[in-house]
Amino acid sequence: MLIPEKRHVPLLFFCCSHNIDATLIMSRMSKQSAKKSGTTRSVKKSSAPRTPRQATSARSGDAKLRKFAIESARLLSDLHAEDVVLFDVRKMSDVTDYILIATGTSDRQIRSLGDRVEELSREMKIDRYGRDADGSATWIVVDFVDTVIHLFDPAARAHYDLEMLWGDAPKVKWRRVTRSAAD
Repeated sequence: MLIPEKRHVPLLFFCCSHNIDATLIMSRMSKQSAKKSGTTRSVKKSSAPRTPRQATSARSGDAKLRKFAIESARLLSDLHAEDVVLFDVRKMSDVTDYILIATGTSDRQIRSLGDRVEELSREMKIDRYGRDADGSATWIVVDFVDTVIHLFDPAARAHYDLEMLWGDAPKVKWRRVTRSAAD
């Protein structure tokens, strides 16, 4: 049985409120931890306090992952998504490296934004782990493991307030620098 740690409670609450099986996420987190430590069998929990995951800059492909997160933010902005925010959560999360949050103005736009981000991932050869949505497409999450993208309508975004949850994480500057802005 997987026992959630205190820092996972908001994630588990989010899963429960969206009817997502939290045991799948907890299982995935255990597998990722085992993969990073180089072992595939279960590891006894140490009595020593856990430290946040180390930055992954030494990991191969980190530049590619960061570029994908930034290009995804730019794509969403270009497609008229509102309030696009990209958080670097590498030092705060065992589950993902980047969290991208954006708002769409309609369920049709939100679905289209998700589809276009998936097209970008195929172009950049980034595998999608999963995609989920609520019944009326007021919220869609597209999971690329190292980047998780949340697409909301304005009411759902205000309700779940993920910016507050990840507010301590540094924001990644993703906007293109234009020549007039650089001068």
